[in-house]
Amino acid sequence: MKAFRILTAGLAGLMIAASAHAAGGAAHPHAPEEGWPFEGVTGQFDQASLQRGYQVYQEVCSSCHSMKLLSYRNLGDPGGPFYDPDYPNPNDNPFVKALAAQNEILSPTPNEAGDYDFRPATPADRFRSPYPNDNAARAANGGAVPPDLSVITKARHGGASYVYSLLAGYPDDEVFKERVVTEATDDAPAEVQTVIDTSKLHIGHGDDHHYEGYLIQNVGQYYNPYMPGDTVPQFEGDPRHAPPGGFLAMPPQLVPGRVEYSDGTEATIEQMSYDVAQFLAWAGEPKQGNRRSLGLAVMVYLGILAILLWFSYKRIWRNVEH
Repeated sequence: MKAFRILTAGLAGLMIAASAHAAGGAAHPHAPEEGWPFEGVTGQFDQASLQRGYQVYQEVCSSCHSMKLLSYRNLGDPGGPFYDPDYPNPNDNPFVKALAAQNEILSPTPNEAGDYDFRPATPADRFRSPYPNDNAARAANGGAVPPDLSVITKARHGGASYVYSLLAGYPDDEVFKERVVTEATDDAPAEVQTVIDTSKLHIGHGDDHHYEGYLIQNVGQYYNPYMPGDTVPQFEGDPRHAPPGGFLAMPPQLVPGRVEYSDGTEATIEQMSYDVAQFLAWAGEPKQGNRRSLGLAVMVYLGILAILLWFSYKRIWRNVEH
């Protein structure tokens, strides 16, 4: 009887979780049409894309997001964005030195007057943090601390596809409209509310649902179908057919041409999302190329060893019946 009750409670919990996921949740992250070059047994990062991705991070993302686990010298490691075989020690790579020097960090040691001065970063320094501490980050972002991006592709379901989908998945301007909640009076101005017409919402990539109703977007919040969350409380429609996604404090960051790529690549929203997602995937596992190369060699070695052991076994026990 007790086991039956436990089983019933478990099934009820699963049903509740499934209904909550159906009502809310997020759209499934998708990879670009051509896929990711670093996937698969022999996959490798696209170095040109990594270089562009670092440029997007530096010019767009680094103003709010830190990468505390990464040092500038990692950019010049084998498999990194700016690896140069002429400089096996990335600390000696002049291009990496120049990239690091573009950032000023607080010196860890005081000067003669006892003050801490800012100095150009060196390859040995960690990536510059945009805020001195979490309290400063909250104060600058409406109470939300922007997540560190060092291992963001490891910490989010979907990895690089999640980053790509989120950055490129903000709704188009055509779905937004403003409506007056309260008329203006002599004592107060009119209260205007921003809503999303979900009938014009096109999430795509396998989502053939049609949504009807308005989704309220409060001040300081931005809707994204790939952001995990629950839109039911802010949806003026059938709660059983609320659009997927949630709200986050980060407004859309990428607009066409925001970054001028040094290699001349056209900076579309999809291209910038693709490049920075690949850069963040590399940052989460910078030794992936070396690990896969070593793993492949080890598998070949073990295969040859297995064959030799088999023939040795047949040779040694050739005259023994078994």
